[in-house]
Amino acid sequence: MKKSIFKTLALINKVILPRYSKKDITKLSKIEKAIVAYRYWVTLNSLA
Repeated sequence: MKKSIFKTLALINKVILPRYSKKDITKLSKIEKAIVAYRYWVTLNSLA
């Protein structure tokens, strides 16, 4: 149940949220860092 919720969230994130993989993480704003952290958290939980 938990894994399917996070897989769905990961798909939504992939479509809606911007990608920051090509940018330097140290130069991101606080909001952009929060988005990266959220995407990371969702990805980890969808894989676990």
